[in-house]
Amino acid sequence: MLRVAVVGSGPSGVYTAQALLNQSLVPEVRVHVLDRLPTPYGLVRYGVAPDHEKIKSLQNSLRAVLEDERVTFVGHVQIGGADGVPPARLAEQYHAVVYCVGAAADRPLAVPGEDLPGSWSATRFVSWYSAHPDIAPDGFALEARSAVVIGVGNVAVDVARILARGADELRATDVPRAALGALAGSRVREVHIAGRRGPSQARFTTKELRELGALPGARVVVDPAELAMDPAYAAQEGLPLPAVVRRNLDVLRGWSAPGEPAVADAARRIRLRFFLRPVELLERGGRVAGVRFARTAPDGAGGVQDTGAYEDVEAQLVLRAVGYRGVELPGLPFDPVRGTVPHAAGRVLRDGVPSPGEYVAGWIKRGPTGVIGSNRSCAKETVASLIEDAPLLARRPAAEDPLAVLRAWGLRPVEWDGWLSIERAEAALGRSLGRGPVKIPDWQGLLAAARGEEG
Repeated sequence: MLRVAVVGSGPSGVYTAQALLNQSLVPEVRVHVLDRLPTPYGLVRYGVAPDHEKIKSLQNSLRAVLEDERVTFVGHVQIGGADGVPPARLAEQYHAVVYCVGAAADRPLAVPGEDLPGSWSATRFVSWYSAHPDIAPDGFALEARSAVVIGVGNVAVDVARILARGADELRATDVPRAALGALAGSRVREVHIAGRRGPSQARFTTKELRELGALPGARVVVDPAELAMDPAYAAQEGLPLPAVVRRNLDVLRGWSAPGEPAVADAARRIRLRFFLRPVELLERGGRVAGVRFARTAPDGAGGVQDTGAYEDVEAQLVLRAVGYRGVELPGLPFDPVRGTVPHAAGRVLRDGVPSPGEYVAGWIKRGPTGVIGSNRSCAKETVASLIEDAPLLARRPAAEDPLAVLRAWGLRPVEWDGWLSIERAEAALGRSLGRGPVKIPDWQGLLAAARGEEG
């Protein structure tokens, strides 16, 4: 029997487990899916916007894998770090370990003022309204009048949409109580989404973009002059543009009009801005008060260049959404430039040589690229390498009962029954509030629920 540990229960980890179950060359495989959190599903639970119910329903297919009798969910187990199980020690308990730990850090802007109060990563904001237990439930007061979201990808659109959406519209979702209350009391009336390049180079999908225009009580504003600066927009009819770019430009054209549109009937306004590069976050009274942008323009080679002009945008809240980055896991090799673990077809490389029994999949393998479904093919490649190595791996010593070893080390894993207890507690919390299931947002509450303790 081949015993495999998969570290991470997000899509890449679950797809890795699924690929191990579906392969036929090694008939007997047992998979332990380990996670630092007591809850499964990774970014599907803690990264997908609460109003994106169709994407969140992906949990159902991930659940089917984790409920397979050959798979064991092992939550509340930290791997690596000062308080975690060292990778070398974990490797002694299994024939193979696959690390699917994602890209947990956000990319900084690297501009003056970035650390001012009121300046946050979009990752932190998403974690807050998604009830991630690492973020304080009262982490955002939303007293700002104007917010700037820096970045033009789907994450930027998500956080802008949540800021502009009424709390009543989110009451039917699993947004935690504190976040829903903060959104209900939000003073934000204007949200700017700004990117340093043009609309044809924005990374959002058309579906996400259109959702902004469907928000009740919100008006989307696009400057026609900024659209006209984009060579692809100006020559759209004669260029073989990708379909998504053409659709995006069509949506943006519909929101642009000469002059300032009437917004008296809109409670909130969303401004999509282009060709603006952040160079400084401005301060007033010890907090962020705005963003200074350098105006850019196409350089004729597919990039942009500064024009020498600047524009200040008022903001008491700044959220950066300029990408994710992998974090080094102590005990594993790490490429600080790429933010990934060096590998060959998923085999971890130590000093350029494959390390027996160590593998990677997902963003920590290839970087933060692709959509959720991209993790499936990535996992299959890694599992193909692992199965190819199986005859050698099976000769490695492995514990008969790795969970018993973890408990002997003083850990208190949360298994699948514990997760089901959390689900029941969240459903009960929602019923008490007259809502559907409501997420428990803190470590203490989650662990108490996992153990069947009343909160």
